[in-house]
Amino acid sequence: MTSLGSLTEFVASQDELVREAALTLPHEFSRCTYSLGPIRQAVYLCLTCQLPRGLCSSCSIACHTDHEQIELFPKRNFRCDCPTTAIPHGCTLHRSLEEENRENSYGQNFRGIFCRCGRPYDPKCEREIMIQCLACEDWFHESCLHLRTRPSSREPSPVPETETPDHGNDTEDNQSEASSSGLPPPLVSAEDYDAFVCSSCVRSINTLHRYAGTQGVIMVVRDTEDSPWRKLGCNPLCADPPTTTEDDLLDIDDSLTAPGQKRSRSHSFHSEEPERKRQHISPEPSSPCLAPAPNPIAHAIFQDSQQPSDTKAPLSEGDVFLTEGWRERWCRCSRCFPSLSDRPYLLEEEETYEPPEDPDSALSLEELGLRALERLPRDRAIDGIRAFNDMRDDLLAYLRPFAQEGRIVGEADVRQFFETLRESKHGS
Repeated sequence: MTSLGSLTEFVASQDELVREAALTLPHEFSRCTYSLGPIRQAVYLCLTCQLPRGLCSSCSIACHTDHEQIELFPKRNFRCDCPTTAIPHGCTLHRSLEEENRENSYGQNFRGIFCRCGRPYDPKCEREIMIQCLACEDWFHESCLHLRTRPSSREPSPVPETETPDHGNDTEDNQSEASSSGLPPPLVSAEDYDAFVCSSCVRSINTLHRYAGTQGVIMVVRDTEDSPWRKLGCNPLCADPPTTTEDDLLDIDDSLTAPGQKRSRSHSFHSEEPERKRQHISPEPSSPCLAPAPNPIAHAIFQDSQQPSDTKAPLSEGDVFLTEGWRERWCRCSRCFPSLSDRPYLLEEEETYEPPEDPDSALSLEELGLRALERLPRDRAIDGIRAFNDMRDDLLAYLRPFAQEGRIVGEADVRQFFETLRESKHGS
């Protein structure tokens, strides 16, 4: 019974490994995306290749399997560099050698550097969550956004012994909470916003600059260098609280530094009719401006000026967090719409390419073997079945004494069986 139990546990563990592999890699990786042109897709940085260039998902697995890589997550308007002259390592999926991509943008992420702090990314030792900017698609530590105190230790996060129970909110954004990192909740939690735009991008987008700090466009500010950080601008369904509550404040110690852990920015997919969607992305000619009045605090921050009072203007980086439904709230007058139309992702959700699903990913090893057997010529398939049956009979005969005597089958016993099988095959 002991041997049977051990064998059953082993088979169950193998089945679990197959299931985990199917969940981790559910797609086919047999086609390079170069022929699709510049698209928004997951990009991988190969550190082994000499030039810092990007790979599509398929090439990262099929062509650069043994190379050191960093996942950069989705990048828009990007074309795979693997089959180009920029990478000396030949592409195994796209056989034609192509010219170097001139339209790809290679920011600091392609040097393995992230955030405004410029720290390199090391997933083995970083504790903090990182948030991706909707516009530039760079990654930022939560502490650099003043959402939490920076951890004093660069030790890897402890692996939780038990999984955090699911309370019905099964989204990637939940990773921003303390359950996965052991850190206190951030000032602006993942449930509070739908998209993030860094301060540099906010300053370059006039309409977003104007909306900053108004309802539904949250900023993190403080009144003086000694004041706690607080939220400016809240959910559009409610008014800003007249006073700052304890829950909205967070004392930040900027003297500590630590790297972060990445979290993909959230994606909100709205099931809207095409006609409705076209309305959202079209300007409204001759319509009055419906943008809210600029927030004076945000205006002072961006103008780098002082408030009329004797106190200093609130301090802030100028980042914004857009709450749910933000695309539907834009003003589309002739003044506001141009800076939005230049950036289509501000008007409608982008499509991100994913490789096609692998029909074999959920199959067990036995099912994969049977499928391979079906593809063989009939005579070879029959010979293979006979050989398998012969081995099965020999194995049953070899294991029968173990079962009768209650002995455990060890690794040495299995090796001896197959060694005897090979010797008898050579002898015949």
